[in-house]
Amino acid sequence: MKFDPQIQHRKSIRLKGYDYSVGGYYITIVTLWRECLFGEVVGGEMRVNALGIIVQECWDEIPVHFPNMDVDAFVVMPNHLHGIIFIHENNWAATNSLPPVGARHVCPVGYVSPLQEPSYPPRGFKPGSVGAVVASFKSAVTRRAGRELDLGNIWQRNYYEHILRGQADYERITGYILDNPVNWDRDEENPQNPAGEGNEPVRDRVN
Repeated sequence: MKFDPQIQHRKSIRLKGYDYSVGGYYITIVTLWRECLFGEVVGGEMRVNALGIIVQECWDEIPVHFPNMDVDAFVVMPNHLHGIIFIHENNWAATNSLPPVGARHVCPVGYVSPLQEPSYPPRGFKPGSVGAVVASFKSAVTRRAGRELDLGNIWQRNYYEHILRGQADYERITGYILDNPVNWDRDEENPQNPAGEGNEPVRDRVN
């Protein structure tokens, strides 16, 4: 059964008083109707298609357009992506115990270096916030997909986030991201896993 946003929509549960422009975040973004648009998993290895390559390239370019951000562990899956973003502000990077390790990818078959630089114009979000970067990333992918592949909207309206709460949390989620292709058969986003026996860390939904 396809995802119905009218039935499964949930209220945003952002933490009251939390500064969403500073910190480390585990992000999950899902395709519209959870359709497998980005490629397929074969033998525990993600094989991206042309759209999946665009997704990977646009994610890699985030620090170019948002100098206060670093991207960390990341993977493109058939109908979603997972990634970690660190936002540096007010010397956050110097005081936090979770040092960014650079873009650690599950390198998909078919991935190539960025060919075209997307633009990231945040609208309606606090500049430099996690909401701004997610909205800008989704817009950049949509524009390139429309221009290069003649596709329309590919994203669910919302996204998921989880605030990193320490080294153990960071390591647990990083391991989950890097192992995601191997565990695709048990992934709650896998349409062939209708029982929803999720292989998914805790995450908060953001509208």
